[in-house]
Amino acid sequence: MAQIEIVQGDITEADVEAIVNAANNDLELGGGVAGAIRRKGGPSIQEECHRIGSIPIGEAAITGGGNLKARYVIHAASMRLGGRTTAENLEASTRNSLRRAEEKKVKSIAFPAVGTGIAGFDTQRCAEIMLRIVSQHGAEHLRGKTSLERVVFVLFDRETREIFEQTWAAMTKQQKQSER
Repeated sequence: MAQIEIVQGDITEADVEAIVNAANNDLELGGGVAGAIRRKGGPSIQEECHRIGSIPIGEAAITGGGNLKARYVIHAASMRLGGRTTAENLEASTRNSLRRAEEKKVKSIAFPAVGTGIAGFDTQRCAEIMLRIVSQHGAEHLRGKTSLERVVFVLFDRETREIFEQTWAAMTKQQKQSER
C-alpha cells in the first residue's frame, strides 16, 4: 500500500513529483493554494491552464510545475469559480487527480485539504473523503496496479493537520479491527 503521510506546511515546498491544486473548473489560479502555486511556480502554470481551458467539475488536469520543486501540478476541480465544493465533486476530483498521477507514472504526490478554504467544505468531511479515496487507490498498489508509493497530505495549519491525523488513525484502527 502507498505510504500515507500527514504533515503541516507549505504544499509549494513539498518534496514530491506532483502537488495537487485545489482548483476551480476554469483553472484560474486565484487565492489560497492556487494563489500560492501561481506566485511560487511562475506564470507558465497559469499559461498551461489557459491552454487546457475549462474542465468539468470533478475532473482533474495536469500541468508542469513551473518553478516549483514538484515536476507537475494536478488541478483538482472540485468547484466552479467562486462556488462551493460538494462531497461528490471532492470525491471525483480526488480520484481523477490520482488518475492523472498514474498517467505520468508519478511515485509521490502531495494533496492539500481540497475545498476547505474559499470553497467552504467541512474539514472533517474532507479528511474522511480524501483519506478514503487515497486509501482505496493505495490498495491497488498491493496488486501492482499503481505507480504511487507515497501520498503526503500537506496541511496549512495545525487544526487541519490534527483533524486529518485523527481521521486517519480512526480509519486505520477500524480497518485493523475488520481484518481480524
